[in-house]
Amino acid sequence: MNPTIQNQLNHRSIRKFKNIPLTSEEVNLLVDVARHTSSSSFMQSYSILSVTDPEKKAKVAVIGNQKYIAESGHLFIMLADQHRNQLIAEEQGFDTDVLGSFDRFFVASTDAILAAQNILLAAEAMGLGGVFLGSVLNHADQLIELFNLPKHVVPVLGIALGHPDQAPQLKPRLPREIMHFENTYPKLENVCEALKDYDAIVHEYYDLRDANNRVDEFTTQIAKGMTRKHPGRMQLLKFFQGQGFIQY
Repeated sequence: MNPTIQNQLNHRSIRKFKNIPLTSEEVNLLVDVARHTSSSSFMQSYSILSVTDPEKKAKVAVIGNQKYIAESGHLFIMLADQHRNQLIAEEQGFDTDVLGSFDRFFVASTDAILAAQNILLAAEAMGLGGVFLGSVLNHADQLIELFNLPKHVVPVLGIALGHPDQAPQLKPRLPREIMHFENTYPKLENVCEALKDYDAIVHEYYDLRDANNRVDEFTTQIAKGMTRKHPGRMQLLKFFQGQGFIQY
């Protein structure tokens, strides 16, 4: 099998790292991979923040409530960034009111997330490991202040990378037929029954995993997850509007 595809099929989130920081050459290579990612209309509406200050890295770990963030070999924060393009337009005398639209926020977020996926794929091809950090949005306002983000810049995702110090089992994924459709979205009925076998597989996965005693079935996790409302996450719209995004 093609080694790139094999790496993709073998993806595992790594949350325990050896005490070895990434070299500047490794970081630059990963940034270059991100720079060559496709972007909407070639606007390249994103930026990448490397967090190398130990104190700031520790604060991100507190915000994310994940100790391993501070212990990673390198921490990237992916930013939806229309500030640079705003300055370009204003310096040439163009109006930038469109940056308040949901469209330009969505474009910038998509650019940043696509680049993030390429970074992780490249890191895994280099023998590194990592994990995406949606947890950086637990208190987005604190992150905005911590990194002095200007208007029209918001964090959308973190990436903790490093030399793996664990080899977790491959996590079972949803069956292909429940998430891949042809030509139209089908009418889904009795979804829990359709996922009964998958629930058993996921239950066994958690039951056997050394690092975690969680034994919930997949459908139970999803149902319980609907009841969780992180207070910081529930204010994301307000925080992002405060940065000039999503005004209309």
